[in-house]
Amino acid sequence: MQVIRSESYKAMDRKGIRINSEIGKLEGVIIHSPGSEVENMTPNMVQKALYSDILNLSVAGKEYGQFRGVLQRYTTTWEVRDLLCQVLENDNVKNDLLARIIEHERVESLREELMQMDPSQLTKALIEGVELKRDNLSRFLSKERFELEPLHNFFFTRDASISVGQRVLISKMASRIRHRESMIMEAIFENHPAFSHRTVNPLTSSHFCKDFSFEGGDFLVAREDILLVGTGSRTTPRAIDFLIDHYKAEQVTKHIIVQELPYEPESFIHLDMVFTFLDKDLCMIYEPLIMHSSRFLTIHIAIENGKVRISEVLNIPTILRQLGMEIRTLNCGGSDDVVWQEREQWHSGANFFAVAPGKVMGYSRNTNTLEEMSRNGFAILKAKDVVANKVDINDYERCVIAIEGAELSRGGGGCRCMTMPVRRADVAW
Repeated sequence: MQVIRSESYKAMDRKGIRINSEIGKLEGVIIHSPGSEVENMTPNMVQKALYSDILNLSVAGKEYGQFRGVLQRYTTTWEVRDLLCQVLENDNVKNDLLARIIEHERVESLREELMQMDPSQLTKALIEGVELKRDNLSRFLSKERFELEPLHNFFFTRDASISVGQRVLISKMASRIRHRESMIMEAIFENHPAFSHRTVNPLTSSHFCKDFSFEGGDFLVAREDILLVGTGSRTTPRAIDFLIDHYKAEQVTKHIIVQELPYEPESFIHLDMVFTFLDKDLCMIYEPLIMHSSRFLTIHIAIENGKVRISEVLNIPTILRQLGMEIRTLNCGGSDDVVWQEREQWHSGANFFAVAPGKVMGYSRNTNTLEEMSRNGFAILKAKDVVANKVDINDYERCVIAIEGAELSRGGGGCRCMTMPVRRADVAW
């Protein structure tokens, strides 16, 4: 285990980005422990902040501590706050990032105040927000609390940037309130000495337009040559066209499997809320959508030698089998009751994150899902026992590390949502 500390970053070896699967042994991951930005939310801000409820930070923080503790035991972890603070020590990076944020969020009045902050103060401001100073009439009468909004969603580090192969795609987030997250992640990946890779930003794409957005929760790397992408409220077909052009230009063989998602309810926000990989031959699904939907298409885009073929297919597991991945499915919420499937999918019951093949993290509250996994050979381990070194995942062929996530799940995401992996070991398929 290696935990990166702020004072030692200059001496770190550069790590190449390498993500060729969802389940290879995890060798490095970026996380963001939730702070005051989560608690800086009131009921009247919930919809604007893309939440359905407000979180109790003292409870969510303890749950997140379990999650973080498991990751720190088995892999290298980086905190967004540390990485951002470190790159802001470079005046050129600081000036460029602030210029972009100030222009985008129209907060010219904050320029001088932000520029005078040291890296630690500025990191706090960019993540936790800057309160509105009521020093004139319009501000005094304003119903807003913040001039620079807090990043309420940033602990879902999956969305703002995406590791695919040896590249990082900088996301174009669907909601303006999350654009700053992508700007911060781009500044980190472009400037931090811990990482060595190629960054791809779609802003110059010919497909870039008003109807163009994509977020990391919709992207799953099934295999080096297979990418799964959800399209719905957060990732649009225009963004997938950008990917097609990108891979065509590289003259590589690539299969993009696209799954249409409902716009409502909000629990279908991303593909990883209805489909995640558990092992080389096993995935977790929300069965009513993945296996039985006739309204929402599954599409196979094959790219080879610069040519593109697009066709409709039955479902994701079927096309994966045709491409040589012998996938079996387990059902979120169990196989017996559609009501439990709906309830547990709502609380991220299909959203698992693998730290190694067959060794995954998920929420303990989804009891029917865990029972389904237990029946299929997964040992159910309590995260607090893993953190306390009472159990070791390496003693099990397959296991679920169950996080106490009753409060975290109310934020609308699961363990996969709270990770941005940057390196995994290759899988022996």
